[in-house]
Amino acid sequence: MPPPRLLSPILRSRARLPAQCLRTVPSIRHASTEQPISAPTVPWKTPHSITSWPPEPLIPAPKDGEVLLERRPNRDLPPIPPLIPREIARTLPLFVVAMLASLFAFFNYQKQESSVVTSTLYALRTNPSVRSELGDEIYFASKYPWIRGEINQVHGRIDISFWVKGTRKQGKVRLKCKRRGRGGYFVTQEWSLTMEDGSVFQLYDPEGNAVDPFQDPLGE
Repeated sequence: MPPPRLLSPILRSRARLPAQCLRTVPSIRHASTEQPISAPTVPWKTPHSITSWPPEPLIPAPKDGEVLLERRPNRDLPPIPPLIPREIARTLPLFVVAMLASLFAFFNYQKQESSVVTSTLYALRTNPSVRSELGDEIYFASKYPWIRGEINQVHGRIDISFWVKGTRKQGKVRLKCKRRGRGGYFVTQEWSLTMEDGSVFQLYDPEGNAVDPFQDPLGE
């Protein structure tokens, strides 16, 4: 048994040992060796990707007429609709053809009711040589006549042709006029009547010897 004088120092050293073990020694960090801790990067940044990775497969887009009862972040987008729907694409050619036919009919009716055509018909009715070939009641050969050519009185150009008939025969009339200068009179270049057998009657006389229906309307 150790002597009594040495017992007290040994007990004091044993009591200090557990207290020294409980101390926390702060770690020494150097600014040059410390690396900042960065948050993990998520490639697919959506609210759903924060909770689970990899992302869930996309839900198919809703069909036409389908009612959605919930909103899901991984729902696929619907397809882009075509620029022209199929129903319109099928009926578009018919609409274009109908519009073109209406425009042609409108412009033809405008030429039919113009003063140039009505004056030409009046001149044919009052011309004795035309009446001897076509007969009486000279009018358009068809119920829906087609006036070919151009009537442009603004620019001074008239070039038309159409079919007429009487009580005997029918023929094709052509009238071609051009205006001299900006404010001049129209000069007739051709006014003829072509019959069905090919014979041509020149109704315009450049020498001025032709019958003027406006001077003698009744042919007396």
